[in-house]
Amino acid sequence: MWLYLVVLVVLYYLLRWYRERQVVSHLEDKFVFITGCDSGFGNRLARQLDQRGLRVLAACLTEQGAEQLRNQTSDRLQTVILDVTKTENVTATTNWVKEHVGDRGLWGLVNNAGICTPMAPNEWLTKQDFVKVLDVNLLGVIDVTLSLLSLVRKARGRVVNVSSYCISKYGVEAFSDSLRRELSYFGVKVAMIEPGYFVTNMTQDEGFIGYLQALWNRASPELKELYGENFPADFLKTLSLLKPRWTQNLSLVTDCMEHALTACHPRTRYSAGWDAKFIYLPMSYLPSFLVDLIVYCYYPQPAKAL
Repeated sequence: MWLYLVVLVVLYYLLRWYRERQVVSHLEDKFVFITGCDSGFGNRLARQLDQRGLRVLAACLTEQGAEQLRNQTSDRLQTVILDVTKTENVTATTNWVKEHVGDRGLWGLVNNAGICTPMAPNEWLTKQDFVKVLDVNLLGVIDVTLSLLSLVRKARGRVVNVSSYCISKYGVEAFSDSLRRELSYFGVKVAMIEPGYFVTNMTQDEGFIGYLQALWNRASPELKELYGENFPADFLKTLSLLKPRWTQNLSLVTDCMEHALTACHPRTRYSAGWDAKFIYLPMSYLPSFLVDLIVYCYYPQPAKAL
């Protein structure tokens, strides 16, 4: 009995390994549009795909980021300035993409642009803090995707969304799931990248510390008394424990993105980083009460906790 089960598992993984090694043909003719290419995952992916010969259309937030990327890549790569929170900018960028891809359509759309601050206990935040993050991480993804969807459908291409384990990225997960099911009728594949903790410009300690201190400074006297003066330092110390040794190796994420774009049979979800594979992903399958207990023991305690 157990022998048959082991054989079936081995055969399953061999078959998956074989299918995932099959690569899409004529990659040099395919266009891929990537948001958030100033730094981090987007910047590395743009350079990585350019080296493979794909025609990369890289959206950067700043002209400085665009210029630096152009200096590091071939003449094939083209850049455009894009703020995903501004619909008129998204519309203009869509027209720019149409001019470049022509009748071939857009093979790949990678929604990588995102922010992760402010990040703090919910009651430290205001509605506007949530709006700021949702505007980029969720509504920006939806706006860019809907604007470019007809071009992706024309190429029967790929949509790759970066999700995570926070409020805005939960929305990206739901949007990606519905999009994948709807677009399957048109031969379009949708993949989600679920990275663990990696060090990029977005997750630098200086940014976290500055935002957290600003939120603490504006907190009411009641909140400060409730949480205690040591809570911000304890909160930062807890975040530092999330940093594994591989946090500098961004290729763990961009290799997943590249596979989602170039493999004949991409996965639906990619967990990038060992913390994602062996901590966050397993926790998502555990009973809620058990996850709550783990977080309760790990999270710093407010000064006046019960």
